[in-house]
Amino acid sequence: MQTSELAPPSATTALPDLQRATTPANTPVNARRRVDDDELDLTIVVPCFNEEHNIAATLATIVAAMGELPWSYEVLVIDDGSSDQTVAVAEGYLQAHPDLPIRLHKNPRNRGLTRTYVDGAFLGRGRYYRMVCGDSTEPKETLLKIFGKLGGADIILPFHETVPGKPAFRRKLSQVYTGMVNTLSGYHLRYYNGSAIHFRYNVMRWGPYSFGFGFQAELITRLLDEGATFIEIPVVATHVEKGGPNSALNFRNYLSVGHTLLEVLIRRIRREAFQR
Repeated sequence: MQTSELAPPSATTALPDLQRATTPANTPVNARRRVDDDELDLTIVVPCFNEEHNIAATLATIVAAMGELPWSYEVLVIDDGSSDQTVAVAEGYLQAHPDLPIRLHKNPRNRGLTRTYVDGAFLGRGRYYRMVCGDSTEPKETLLKIFGKLGGADIILPFHETVPGKPAFRRKLSQVYTGMVNTLSGYHLRYYNGSAIHFRYNVMRWGPYSFGFGFQAELITRLLDEGATFIEIPVVATHVEKGGPNSALNFRNYLSVGHTLLEVLIRRIRREAFQR
């Protein structure tokens, strides 16, 4: 694959350029992590808001998956102003596993998922960047499938084949949203709300400005406008229905989705106008 214009100045998307372990093959995989280099292969950001019952399982799943892959990595847990014991549970996990490349950052107040996601890119050191939410909805097999494609394109886009536990109404709403983004953007992706792998540089450079769940479609379509390459991967995830500020079905998120759709449409009009 040719070097993408969206790659960081010193990076390419080709797999052989990724940092790999050089110690003997019989050394445990986790011991081969090169966490002292200036740049790692991957930063995994784990945003948390009141996830005391899920954060430990999320971290354990990430560690288990990365233990089977050759990439150097770090996990950045960002607590977004939780009012429960999320921080205490995360700190306990870090104390019990001091050898793992996991850091904890605490937002002084709730800043929202988009701000936390973009801030994490500035705090990380990985060439590539992906979010794994702290609610433990992605099994190890899903993470292995996604991270196994690292370097295959500018954007690795997972889409859900099945989502156990997701109500029919939510599935239909997701389909309608995907259709609207495709119609307004002119692209034809299967899913926009799956957490993609990006170059961390691109998240910093083209970080979205919306404040709700629509930020992923905003970032993806913006990068596609810039000529990013992508591959789509079918994966399985579970659904966790949340209420209150964590719910996707609230007025704030509706505003965010509206902002995203308007932004996508304006950029398409601008793109097509300048192509003439």
